[in-house]
Amino acid sequence: MSHTEDHEGTRRDFLFYATAGAGTVATGAAVWPLVNQMNPSADVQALSSIVVDISGVSEGTQITVKWLGKPVFIRRRTADEIESARETPLSDLPDQNARNANIAADADASDQNRALDESEEWLVMMGVCTHLGCVPLGDGAGDFGGWFCPCHGSHYDAAGRIRKGPAPENLPIPIASFLDDSTIQLG
Repeated sequence: MSHTEDHEGTRRDFLFYATAGAGTVATGAAVWPLVNQMNPSADVQALSSIVVDISGVSEGTQITVKWLGKPVFIRRRTADEIESARETPLSDLPDQNARNANIAADADASDQNRALDESEEWLVMMGVCTHLGCVPLGDGAGDFGGWFCPCHGSHYDAAGRIRKGPAPENLPIPIASFLDDSTIQLG
């Protein structure tokens, strides 16, 4: 091996690595805008957490707020609604998972695991039917005194659990907590 061939090998290696490095940088520069567009927009990030005043919600009524572009039902349940939800055997439920983001993922769908507070008076859940994403009607609608999705006939009980119809899951409960007696934070 002559001195010239060794020198050529080094030059060849340099050209190979320089070309590969330039190609990597060019690919990264081309791909980054495509990846970056999938990040949440500024308006979505600003709404990732909202505070809701519930001081005007009387027993037996609910309010609907928009959070992350979806409706959220916040209901102050009556003693009869709570009792009805507590008395429902888990074996009667098509979906026996609580679907509550505030507790363990494998928690059962008992009323205690669906309510926001220990008294089980407050129920906070996403207002989107788990069948095809429609918005169910509330205020005791349906066969089980909770919510009813008229689009395809899904019936939810007073704890937002699916009881009848094509919906496969209970209405999900988002991350929520009380900041004080009259304020709930979502997110």
